[in-house]
Amino acid sequence: MTSLPESSKAKLGLVIDLDTCVGCHACVINCKEWNTGGYGSALSDSDAYGAEPSGSFLNRIHTFEVAEESESARIIHFPKSCLHCEDAPCVTVCPTGASFKRSEDGIVLVEESWCIGCGLCAWACPYGAREMDPGEGVMKKCTLCVDRIYNENLPEDDREPACVRACPANARHFGDLGDPNSNVSKLVAERDGYDLMPEQGTRPVNKYLPPRRRRDSVEHDLGGLAELDEPEAEGFLGWLDRALDRFD
Repeated sequence: MTSLPESSKAKLGLVIDLDTCVGCHACVINCKEWNTGGYGSALSDSDAYGAEPSGSFLNRIHTFEVAEESESARIIHFPKSCLHCEDAPCVTVCPTGASFKRSEDGIVLVEESWCIGCGLCAWACPYGAREMDPGEGVMKKCTLCVDRIYNENLPEDDREPACVRACPANARHFGDLGDPNSNVSKLVAERDGYDLMPEQGTRPVNKYLPPRRRRDSVEHDLGGLAELDEPEAEGFLGWLDRALDRFD
């Protein structure tokens, strides 16, 4: 079995804002595109244009309708990928060492040439964040675009995961969660960011920002607004207004 390294000082990961995610799937598609042509083997698809298409994705979005007693129902889009856990069970169950956690930045990766496709890591992951690629017969997972974030041939603005770069709502943030002064750490502190399923004891690096509470109705002071009413229309427009009022 594979051992975990000493806890790294740097902990690169994602912070996902559930309040601003609109479920557009831009992160899913850009992740698929980048990882099909980048690190590791391509993410395969099966019967892509047929009746039952299937394929491998490293990032998925789950959509839920939720409601609290004090609020009306609302839609929450919940993106999920590998959380790069500090106590990653997917690593310790791997019999070949193909799954490993980097000591320099905490990223969990798969050495695909060592993977025998046994699926133990997928069984061990409590988040369902690993996918067996049916075309390659090896396990795939989010790499935090490790071939992108350190690529000095790219402009500095592009040295972030493809999902973060593509998000139109700025719901995804990337940085060092091991640094309390980083932008992502400050964001987690300000918005009460939380771990997904902390009871599992995996200590995920990625964090989620909860949706903000919304009131169903807002009471406004209507005093003085009557003075802003437009004068009653005359002629044809006045007749039309009165006629339409009958259908209210």
